[in-house]
This record gives sequence, C-alpha cells and structure tokens, in this order.
Amino acid sequence: MNLIVAAVIGYVLGSIPFGLVLSYVAGLGDIRQIGSGNIGATNVLRTGSKGLAALTLLLDLGKGCTAVGLAWHWGEHAALAAGLCAVIGHMFPLWLGFHGGKGVATALGIVLALAWPVALIAAGVWLTVALVSRYSSLAALVATAFGAATAPFLTDGATAIVIAIVALLIILRHQGNIRRLIAGQEHRMSFRKG
Repeated sequence: MNLIVAAVIGYVLGSIPFGLVLSYVAGLGDIRQIGSGNIGATNVLRTGSKGLAALTLLLDLGKGCTAVGLAWHWGEHAALAAGLCAVIGHMFPLWLGFHGGKGVATALGIVLALAWPVALIAAGVWLTVALVSRYSSLAALVATAFGAATAPFLTDGATAIVIAIVALLIILRHQGNIRRLIAGQEHRMSFRKG
C-alpha cells in the first residue's frame, strides 16, 4: 500500500506543469504553441525569458527531489517508486491529455535525491555537451546515457535499475529530436544575453 501511495504522490507532483503555469502567469500564453510544444525549461527559454526558464528548471528539478523526499520515510523502494512516477507524471500528465515534457530536469531531481554523485556527473556532462554543441537535446541524451552507465558503480542495484528505466524513457521521449539531429535540423540553444 505504501508503494502505491508513494507512486501516486510522485505522479501527482511530477505532473504539475510548471513551465505552462509560469508562462501563463507571465503573460506569455500557452507554451505548447511555440517551439517544440513541450512544457519544459528548454521550451520556456524559447520565449526569450531566461529567468522564467531558470525558474521552470528549478521547479521541475524540485518536484523530483520532493517526490523522493516525501516517500523516503516509507523506505527505499517507496522512494524509488515515487521518483520514477514523478518522471512519468512530467512526461504524461493526466490534466494535459498525457502530453508533457521530456522529463530531463525532473529526472535530475530524483537522481539528485537518490544518488547525488550520479546527478552531479550527469549535470556536468550535460553542461559540457550543451556548451560545445549548443544542442539541448544532444546534451540530455548524452548525459542521460552517461548517468545510467555510471549508476551501477556509484549506487545500489535497485537505484541503478530505476535510473536506467528513467534513462530509457527520456531517450524514447527524444525520438523526434534524434531524427532532427541526424537530419541536421535540430534547433540550437542561444547563450546570447538579452
């Protein structure tokens, strides 16, 4: 029963569409109507508001950490269930017709709470690839794969399995990005001021 409750808590927290809510509050309209149509920080950045994108990133990361933290008092398995369901909730939120984001920031949040060394390595890889290539999607894919590959050496087996499942979900959610990367049609991020 605790696992079910933890999973529900994780899903509900994960499905809060902070990017969409913040964009509406800021008067930027429906974030799903611009760029990639996703509700995450990268698409919020396409509105031109770096501050709003940063806040979206922090809140999406925070909901992953919070889901794990709330379920932790029921044990590791409950925390893992909550974390996994938080990512699923972000990707497939019930109130948005199961059309959510890619889950990268929320995944980083749960990994930060479950196995912080893996999260720091993945974040470092993301930043490096993003700065060099300016492709957010490529950075996410490489960081996700790298995190899943290093997890078995830095955490216990159950946590490593959940991280691997999350990595697979993220890669599957990036199928369109992968096709555009191969075709040379993926949009690059801009680090210019303003």
